[in-house]
Amino acid sequence: MNIIEIIMSSGKTSVDVALYTLIPVMVVMFIIMKYLEVKGALDAIARFLSPVLRPFGVSGLAVFTLIQLNFVSFAAPLAALAVMEKRGISDRQLAASLAMLFAMGQGNVFYPLITYGLHWGDALAISIIGGLAASAVTYYFFGRKLSLKTLDENNAGLPGDKSSTSLISIINTAGADAIRLALGSVPMLILSLSIVGILKSAGMIEALTALLEPVLTGLNISDVYVLPALTKMLAGGTAYFGIVSELFNKGVITSQQINASAGFMIQTLDLPGIGIFLGIASRFVRLFRYAIPGALVGIVVRGIIHVAIF
Repeated sequence: MNIIEIIMSSGKTSVDVALYTLIPVMVVMFIIMKYLEVKGALDAIARFLSPVLRPFGVSGLAVFTLIQLNFVSFAAPLAALAVMEKRGISDRQLAASLAMLFAMGQGNVFYPLITYGLHWGDALAISIIGGLAASAVTYYFFGRKLSLKTLDENNAGLPGDKSSTSLISIINTAGADAIRLALGSVPMLILSLSIVGILKSAGMIEALTALLEPVLTGLNISDVYVLPALTKMLAGGTAYFGIVSELFNKGVITSQQINASAGFMIQTLDLPGIGIFLGIASRFVRLFRYAIPGALVGIVVRGIIHVAIF
């Protein structure tokens, strides 16, 4: 096992992913979303959807987080979540929102995978269905004993600086944010791919695959998912995309397999996602145990639908 070669290979893959896939897609999507936000379109969408989604335990800023996660990235809802916490949104609503976000897919993985055959429209619709299922089951069942007391009822506003409305300002600001986010993922991507590469060279991936083979065979699941699943759990969505793109280019995984597994694989319930969301405020840490079972329900719902369709 040559560790230096593994690190160099991981670095090349990570830089290629960031420069030639993440940055182009993220820049365009960030500009579109920023333009819609500045022009008030997202505010209007949130106000329109709030009455429709309120029966699922989703209202106010939570609608905005749903839009941001699915259309931008896993990091996009952080500001809205912070505002929700500061405004004293009830524990029950926060737990439902947290479960929803953990269960849904993120735009920064959805968009790049389009070039590898992901059916984006279907994946997006199923992601929202799973998120609403997670929110509802948390709001009405797992978190039903949590307080509904809200310190500030005026929670319809949306975060964001709307002072710069010129198109050039929007392009520059959104483009810079997209590039920063994409390049900021490179260190974690290199580290995670290096760890996965070392585990693979040491034979641990093959050992795990062999250990799980009877179970996978019984469930009629291909062992090609073991490496992406392990990467996803340990390193998050961006690292998962890096592994999947590499496997796809080698002909190991197909577009059909990417689509069939998207419900289970593309979500934010991984170690980096948990750490990022729970790091917003101590209240999220306390509510995590109520959100996690609801998030799992939402992921299972998404996974079943993807498998049934693809």
